[in-house]
Amino acid sequence: MRCVTALALFVAIGWAGGIAAAEEHALLSSPLAATHDRQLSAVTVTYAPGQFSAPHRHGGDAFVYVLSGHIRSRIEGGALHVYGPGDSWFEPAGAHHVMSGNASDVESATMLVVFVAPPDATLTVGDRKPDQSSPAARTHSK
Repeated sequence: MRCVTALALFVAIGWAGGIAAAEEHALLSSPLAATHDRQLSAVTVTYAPGQFSAPHRHGGDAFVYVLSGHIRSRIEGGALHVYGPGDSWFEPAGAHHVMSGNASDVESATMLVVFVAPPDATLTVGDRKPDQSSPAARTHSK
């Protein structure tokens, strides 16, 4: 159940601006036999045309495989990539995922995400909204 809750957060996090929850389906969640401090959780995530998630980090390692459509993704400090069906990538725990979303405005995109994390880990943590009252937030909001 923790997997489903965390993944719902993964696809729904964001600020005002039309970020809607992507369709997600938990596939499995199981302790790993070789280690007692990690659990495997697998889900599919489907982005509607033009849909994206707000910047976030993961509490475990994430292995991602594109099933259909095209996913636009960028980890902080890295290049922007567009992945198509059959493409995959790895996100280490704690990496700042600054862009994740559907690269198409006309077709859906679905990916399989497999997390390896401690059983009690929050799998996805969204960036906090900037405090609009702070001077730094006001200078960046123009």
